[in-house]
Amino acid sequence: MKSIVLMLSFISVAAYAVSQTNFAGSWQLNTQKSRNVGMMAQMKMTQTIKQTAVLIDVTTRTNFQGGDDESKTHFDLSGKEVTNPSPMGGPSQTVSKWQDGKLVTTWTSESAVVGGPKVVRTETWSLSPDGLTMTIESVRGQNAPVVMVFDKVR
Repeated sequence: MKSIVLMLSFISVAAYAVSQTNFAGSWQLNTQKSRNVGMMAQMKMTQTIKQTAVLIDVTTRTNFQGGDDESKTHFDLSGKEVTNPSPMGGPSQTVSKWQDGKLVTTWTSESAVVGGPKVVRTETWSLSPDGLTMTIESVRGQNAPVVMVFDKVR
């Protein structure tokens, strides 16, 4: 009986590990492969990602129109809500979960209009089979998705 419990424990851990995709590393935005990025097509962006079984920490460095910026984002992989800075300014509440090997994060933030409805955006991260291309698709409401494609820096 003890060996069966031990075996089931190993299978559970192995299944959990398989369900997570490893995004760790440095990534450079490839605007030629990206879609619907608007003015970001002129931006240089590098994301440095550190990942454990329970968290992902992202440091994003951008250069846009001669200005350099750095931001940090923290994703809790257990599904707990975390406060992160919104790309448009102000705080967002983020909840992340794994779905079919992809990381799906819901961002909820205040509207730019005082008293307006909350803004909800869903961001889905995926990795190419060779592990060299990361895609982040961001959808808000009925808008066309913004698709940012990153190449792994070697």
